Amino acid sequence: MDQGYLFSSLFGFVGAIILIEMLTPAARHIGLVDHPGGRKGHARPTPLVGGTAMFAAFTFAILTIDVGLSDFKPLFAGALLLVIVGILDDLHDISARARFVAQVAAGLVMTVWGGVTLADLGHLPPSDGLLALGIMAAPFTVFAAVGVINATNMVDGLDGLAGSLTLVTLGALILVAWAAQATGELAILVTLASVIVAFLLYNLRPRGPAAIFMGDAGSMFLGFVLAWFLIDFSQGADRLIAPTTALWLFALPLLDTLCVITRRLMQGRSPFSADRAHCHHVLQDLGLSRHQTLAVMVLFAMAAAAVGLAGQWLGIPEPLMLGGFLASLTVYTLLINRFTRTKSDPWLAFARQLQQEQD
Repeated sequence: MDQGYLFSSLFGFVGAIILIEMLTPAARHIGLVDHPGGRKGHARPTPLVGGTAMFAAFTFAILTIDVGLSDFKPLFAGALLLVIVGILDDLHDISARARFVAQVAAGLVMTVWGGVTLADLGHLPPSDGLLALGIMAAPFTVFAAVGVINATNMVDGLDGLAGSLTLVTLGALILVAWAAQATGELAILVTLASVIVAFLLYNLRPRGPAAIFMGDAGSMFLGFVLAWFLIDFSQGADRLIAPTTALWLFALPLLDTLCVITRRLMQGRSPFSADRAHCHHVLQDLGLSRHQTLAVMVLFAMAAAAVGLAGQWLGIPEPLMLGGFLASLTVYTLLINRFTRTKSDPWLAFARQLQQEQD
C-alpha cells in the first residue's frame, strides 16, 4: 500500500483518539450524552462524541493525501450536513421528519452535485441488457441512500455493532478498490476505516460498558459514505461491482432493516417505532452475551460479503445473485419472526436470567 495512505490512516487514527479525549469532557458539560432508561442497555450517561470525532479526524486526514479529491466535495458536503443534523438530534431529539428531510437533502447532493446515481439495476430481467431506471434514476438513488443511512442507524443498538458492520462493508470495498487500482477511492476508504478502529477502542471495550457512543451524527455519516461508494462502484461503463453485489456487501444491516420495517408496517405501526425485533435483540433474548451477539453478527456479515465478492469475481449471473439475496431475506425474516414469537418461552426466560447474572 502507498506510504501516503499509511500516513493518512495513522493521522486519522491518532486524530480520532485525540478528538475523542478532547470532546468527551466537553460533551458531558453541554449535555451531549445518551441517558439510560427505557430499552437502553447502558447504565450511565454516555457521551455522544464518536460521530463528530470520526468525521473531523477523517476530514483532516484526507487532506494529507496527494490524490485528486475535487470529485469528492459533494461527499464531504453531504456528510457534513448529516453530522450537523445528527449533533442537533443528539442534543435536542429533533423530529424524525427533520432527520428524513436532511437525509433526502444529502441524497440529492450525492446525485445532483456528485453525479453518483443509480442509473440501472444491472443485468436483470426483463431487460436483455442493463435494467435502466430512466427518469426514476434520481428518485431511486435518493431512496437507496436514505435506506442505507437508516439501516446503519438502526443497527446502532449494541456496543461496537454499527462500527464493526461498517468495517466489514468497508473491508470489502477496499478489496474492490485495491483490485481496480482506484487510488482516490482507496485512500478515502482506508482512512475512514482507521478512524472507525479508533472509535471502537472506546466504544467496544473487552470489559465494562462503552465509554462513548457514535450517536446519530456518526451512524448517518457512516451510512452516507457507504451509500456513496456502494452506488458509485456499481454504476457506469467501468463499474467495479454489480448492483446485486452491493446488496451482499451491506447484507446484514439491510436484511435486518427490511425485516423490522415490514414487521412494523404489518402490525400497523410506524416503521420508525421502537421494539425488540432487531437481530441483536433476538440473539440476546436467546441467551447470548453482548460480545457473543456481536461476534455472531459480524461473522454473518463477513460471510455475506464473501459471497458477494465471490459471485462478482467468479462471474455468477446477477439474477442468480439477486435470487440468493431474496432467499436469504425470506429465511432471515422467518427465523426472526420464529424466535420473536418464542420470547415468552419459560426456558428462554430462565436462560436470559442466567445470562444477565453472568453479565
